[in-house]
Amino acid sequence: MLIPVILFAFGLVLLIKGGDWFVDGATGIAHRFHIPELLIGATVVSIGTTLPEVMVSATSAVSGHGEIAYGNAIGSIICNTALISALTVAIRPSTVDKKALRTPLAFFAIAAAIYMLTAYLTGYFSRFTGILLLLLFLIYMIVVVRQAKNLPAQPAQESEPPARSAAADIAWLVIGAILIAIGADLLVDNGTLIAQGLGVPESVIALTFVALGTSLPELVTAITSLAKGHSALSLGNIIGANLFNLVLVSGVSTVLSPFSVPQTKTLWGHNASLILDLPLMLFVMAFLTLPALIRGKLARTQGIVLLLIYAAFCVFQFVS
Repeated sequence: MLIPVILFAFGLVLLIKGGDWFVDGATGIAHRFHIPELLIGATVVSIGTTLPEVMVSATSAVSGHGEIAYGNAIGSIICNTALISALTVAIRPSTVDKKALRTPLAFFAIAAAIYMLTAYLTGYFSRFTGILLLLLFLIYMIVVVRQAKNLPAQPAQESEPPARSAAADIAWLVIGAILIAIGADLLVDNGTLIAQGLGVPESVIALTFVALGTSLPELVTAITSLAKGHSALSLGNIIGANLFNLVLVSGVSTVLSPFSVPQTKTLWGHNASLILDLPLMLFVMAFLTLPALIRGKLARTQGIVLLLIYAAFCVFQFVS
């Protein structure tokens, strides 16, 4: 038991330090190229923090369990939005760059529509669906890069300290992403061993350590961004990570191993995933982002309500 505890603590250290370096590198790139932090959060940072989900889902698919990616993607989106983002909003509400928010949200809406139509109409995620989702990911990255090139240059503030070199910013970003991925893996694996040693049921392990574990990079990045005063980076990271959970995580796993919509729980005699999980995924995203699109800012009440929703969702998973 001692070794898993040591490795668990080591993974936590890697996550914290990796998140620190990752945010430093991302904000450095954003300032260097005068790109809105929300946009950087929705692309580069989101890819880095989604690495654990990609690894878990790809490994599961290769092992013949592609359906795990379904629950991983939907559960991570709900967790990212109603827990991680909700925490940052409840603690420190911020203003939002509405223009930078539109592109990732538009692509999320398209990806969610593809996902919902596939789940409700066919109930089967074929290899074609996976290819379609991966193409959407590629188009999104192309659109974002073109938008970044067309952004007007803004003079740097004189009060800002001398910036690091571009190579240094990229190095911090890459090293931070690697540390986050390794740290999350250590936490999930050893946290599971610790839980098993304490006699915690496997269903609880899967719901807590594994499901939340793959979202730990988003949580660490959100907390680090909040502490450094980069709330927009945190919001962009959550929205981008949610998009990538649909197009990248699900896309890769579905191409590797097509799967049917799983049915592990029922609600009112129907598949709980279709009448609770998917609608809840859309609702929490809409509840978080639509007011921001309209008013250009987030409210503390949004974070509190989302936290209550997530608590109720977890209670349902445990008691049903």
